[in-house]
Amino acid sequence: MVFATEPVSWATIFDPAAIEARIAELEQQMQAPGFWDDQNTAAAVSAQHSTQQKRLAEYRRLSAEVEDLEGLLELATEENEAGALEENFLAEIRSGVDSLDATLAVLDEARLFSGEHDAGAAVVSIHSGEGGTDAQDWAEMLLRMYLRWAEGRQLKADLKEVQEGGEAGIKSATLTVEGENAYGLMQAERGVHRLVRLSPFDSANRRQTSFAAVDVAPLVSDEVEIEILDKELKIDTYRASGAGGQHVNKTDSAVRITHLPSGIVVQCQNERSQTQNRATAMALLRSRLVQQELERREDEAAKARGVTRAIGFGSQIRSYVLHPYTMVKDLRTERETGNVQAVLDGDLDEFIRAELERRAREQEPVG
Repeated sequence: MVFATEPVSWATIFDPAAIEARIAELEQQMQAPGFWDDQNTAAAVSAQHSTQQKRLAEYRRLSAEVEDLEGLLELATEENEAGALEENFLAEIRSGVDSLDATLAVLDEARLFSGEHDAGAAVVSIHSGEGGTDAQDWAEMLLRMYLRWAEGRQLKADLKEVQEGGEAGIKSATLTVEGENAYGLMQAERGVHRLVRLSPFDSANRRQTSFAAVDVAPLVSDEVEIEILDKELKIDTYRASGAGGQHVNKTDSAVRITHLPSGIVVQCQNERSQTQNRATAMALLRSRLVQQELERREDEAAKARGVTRAIGFGSQIRSYVLHPYTMVKDLRTERETGNVQAVLDGDLDEFIRAELERRAREQEPVG
């Protein structure tokens, strides 16, 4: 499944001359003496070379398909003028055009993911904000929305930690999302989400505004070098919450880790043992620290371009209004829809695509 797109321009996806130049540059690096002495660098360059070669091969394959279709269209025009055009021939052309359009849509989406971690997995944290029980219920609604969206995109979502609310909903939740461009997609959702509705928890059924924050970080492997000193960590264990009965956890298997220099707090309770929960919590911490560094770099790059960046995790990005009218509106892109229920059921692609397009335009050099 890919985003629905407008007709795609060939030139917006491929620049064969630039790809060929990049391949030649990488091959020059690979032929240099001592190239393989640094295995990590060599592997990265080799991976880039392979990616660029595949991209060039894809361009050439698609170019050949386009030429074939153009030939078929010319022949169809001639047969139509002669009154001999057959429906089977038309069906073959339609099938070829549909297949080409689908391939172009996939490639057009791929151009939006050029970041260092875009292709990898994401760590998504949801926190209820102002609004009491309504906010906790709203946080749970967002969790459901992202789980449904991930399922529709054929991404794997794995819930790592949930802190239940007092009366209803959740105080917080952490999940990992794995699959093609999971982080690249999910980072468009980072920020504060606002819900306006008639409160189901208010006896007078008054209108309530609730907030929940979504944070997104890349899930990094152990190979990424991040220095974390033991003395910088405060580690707490507690009893993981459960469904009750024989499944209640009778040991302090859940783990909460506080990184003292940054103030980042991560926790995990859904693994089978304290050791596994601690390992997962450390992986989440590494991811949050990488995200912190990415934000610092983005801020510096934005300043160099003369762009003022909003603070993602603390800024309101989208409003979901259920009363007195129904509308979802993204405040960054002005994209909106009246079908709120579809969005809450996971139909997010339109909003994610619009935000990724906005970011791509923002990163383009001026002048």
